[in-house]
Amino acid sequence: MGIRSWLSQAARTLKLAVKPGRSELWLSIKISILGIGVVGLIGFVIRLLSFAAGGVSTSAG
Repeated sequence: MGIRSWLSQAARTLKLAVKPGRSELWLSIKISILGIGVVGLIGFVIRLLSFAAGGVSTSAG
C-alpha cells in the first residue's frame, strides 16, 4: 500500500466523517471518564495489595 493510496483512503474517510451531535459527544465523554476511572481503580487495588504483601517500598533511592 503506497503513500498515494493511503492519502486517498484518508481523504475519503474525512469526507464521510461528520461532527458528532451533543448526545453522542456526551456519551463518548462519559465512556472515556468511566474507562479512565476503572483503570485507575485497578491500579489502586493492585498497589494496595502489593503494600499489604509487603513487596513495594515507597522510598525511591
